[in-house]
Amino acid sequence: MGGIALEGSDGIGDDVLELLREYAADGTPCALATVVRVEPPTSARPGDKAVITADGRLRGWIGGSCSEPVVRREALRALAEGIPQLVKIVAAEEVRQTRKRGELMVATTCPSGGSLDIFIEPRLPRPLLLVFGETPVAETLAKLGELTGFRSRTVSHTGLANLSVPATDAWAVVATMGHYDEDAAEAALAHPNLDLSLIASTRRAAAVRAELLARGLDEHTLERLRTPAGKVRGVTQEQIALLALAEVVAARQKRGTKQPVHEAPHVVFATDPVCGMTVDPLTATHKSEFDGTTFWFCSAGCQVEFEKTPKRYLRTIEA
Repeated sequence: MGGIALEGSDGIGDDVLELLREYAADGTPCALATVVRVEPPTSARPGDKAVITADGRLRGWIGGSCSEPVVRREALRALAEGIPQLVKIVAAEEVRQTRKRGELMVATTCPSGGSLDIFIEPRLPRPLLLVFGETPVAETLAKLGELTGFRSRTVSHTGLANLSVPATDAWAVVATMGHYDEDAAEAALAHPNLDLSLIASTRRAAAVRAELLARGLDEHTLERLRTPAGKVRGVTQEQIALLALAEVVAARQKRGTKQPVHEAPHVVFATDPVCGMTVDPLTATHKSEFDGTTFWFCSAGCQVEFEKTPKRYLRTIEA
């Protein structure tokens, strides 16, 4: 399982861990691939790691050109399904692939030999909690959000114009406490995927709704605004924050907390009909045409072998 690492194989573990930290902070979905077992000859070692993002790009080292495409393919599967995958690449006399839930076994006749077990773990972003305001309630709410599994982000009045929201699993609480309630709610409601609640008294919440209607927002849009958040009076700022967050958690549980599918750009992989390894047509240099179909190969040797007796390799391999 030889090959050349995309970005070097020495000291790359720290780089991979730094990438994981960056992606966790900004909500980028990715998958962590870790080599857990090897049988020589192979250029990978137990503990080698790589990160694969939803565009199919791999950064790190998991054994070179033979194993890399199948790991990229299975990483995209792990991201789409939200389920870890175990890839077992074994040397064999006959090509085959077998799959069961969470595990793929690739039996390959690749002449490089060797075996690899690679565990692929999806790292899906935590739900985003946007907290509007610069108040004690907003500060406490953001802290509680981090403690309970959210990525908290506070939004001040100056940040409303450049508000960015992910496509899924985003929640918001307006905790401006009368300072710019209407502006914050209007900015949040401009994002149809954003669940929103407002911390305010019943009378203040009604005034905010009336102002938003006067600004041109329709009743259908305002149905997305829960008011007042927490539905209690006469408690401390910290308790108000806690009750507002509890309402968000309950709404998320009601909607369903299963992570959404993360769709990547269309990435197509092929299977080498000779050795059974996965091939990326965008980077592979060996291909052959037969009976109107293009076949891709991991090496010149497989291409030559195919072109000798192509009909021998016209069989279904993909699991």
